[in-house]
Amino acid sequence: MKPISLRPTRAAFALTLIALGAAACAPLNTYYKPGASVAQVNRATTACEVQALRDVPISTQVRREPPRYVPERRHCNADNKCRVTGGFYVPGELVTFDPNEDLRNRVEGQCMADQGFAPVSIPACPNNIARAAPPRATTTLPALNTNSCVIRNKNGSFQIVTRG
Repeated sequence: MKPISLRPTRAAFALTLIALGAAACAPLNTYYKPGASVAQVNRATTACEVQALRDVPISTQVRREPPRYVPERRHCNADNKCRVTGGFYVPGELVTFDPNEDLRNRVEGQCMADQGFAPVSIPACPNNIARAAPPRATTTLPALNTNSCVIRNKNGSFQIVTRG
C-alpha cells in the first residue's frame, strides 16, 4: 500500500495561486460611508445581518426538477450496419433554495441605509498602482470618486487609493 502524501501538489499550489490572484482582481463590494471607520462598517454590517436574519429567517426549500426523456438513437457505421440504443429518462435534479434570500438582503440594505451606509463596488487597482503604493490598510473610509480603486492585502485587509 502506497503512503498518502500530505504535501500539496504543484497543481494544487497553482490552483491556490490562481484563486488568490482572482480575488485580488475582484472589486470590493461593501457598504460605504465616507469618514466611517472600517470597524464601524463591520459592526454595522454584522448587526444588520443579524437583524435581517431575525426578521426574515432562512426558509430552505427543496424542489425536484422534472425528469427529461432522452430519445432512442440510431448509430450506423461505415458499412451501414446500425444499432439502436434505447431511450431513457434522466431523473430531475434536487434543487435547494431559500425564497426569503432576496427579501433578507433588502432588509439588510435598508438597515445599513438607515445608518447612512450605501452599497458600493470599488474596482481593483491596476497592477502598476498596486505595486507603487506603500503597503497599508485603510482604517477610515475616504471620499470616493471615479479614480478610486482598491488594493487587497494578503492579510484580508484592503487599501483604498485615489489616483491622480
